Amino acid sequence: MMDSNKMTINLVLFGMTQSGKSSAGNILLGSTDFHSSFAPCSVTKDCSLGRSCHFHSFMRRGGQEVTLQVQVLDTPGYPHSRLSKKHVQQEVREALAHHFGQEGLHLALLVQRVDVPLCEQEESSPVQMIQELLGHAWKNYTAILFTHAEKIEEAGLNEDEYLHEASDTLLTLLNSIQRRYIFQYKKGNSLNEQRLKILERIIEFIKENCYQVLTFK
Repeated sequence: MMDSNKMTINLVLFGMTQSGKSSAGNILLGSTDFHSSFAPCSVTKDCSLGRSCHFHSFMRRGGQEVTLQVQVLDTPGYPHSRLSKKHVQQEVREALAHHFGQEGLHLALLVQRVDVPLCEQEESSPVQMIQELLGHAWKNYTAILFTHAEKIEEAGLNEDEYLHEASDTLLTLLNSIQRRYIFQYKKGNSLNEQRLKILERIIEFIKENCYQVLTFK
């Protein structure tokens, strides 16, 4: 959603339990809207929408300075330790229609830990849930957000080397979504720097998609 000097981008987070979805959402918003903690079970049970403060003069468009606002929909992880696939899917479907039904969704972020290989799964795959909820155009509206990326450096690798050694399942997925991915580091940069770098990448993806949105009824 965009007028001459303000832009609102709508994002939704998908991923497996303990992948870091809620924490990633908080970094994107620059807040603590979403409850995030270590637990031996799924923490997020309901969908929740968070809104960021306004980022003044975040970018320029047509010679005009544009103020950015970010809306992030956090969703329960899947597979979930307490909720069935049917329950999670219905919860997310209703939340997408309620929050983004008219304004539309700019991008779905599949949150994936770098230290957890993405393996081929069937009924328990968050990728399959994205496909089912976003429909045939899902590839145009999906990117991967790799969390805990500092573990790549700890292993003595760089990002390119990590992707070169990634599973065939991950590489196939990346190719299908035009290699849209972002690495999120928990150390080194301040949270503000992390947020700005991630948002700049997200804006690049949205621009490449000509600011199109996916609507829900």
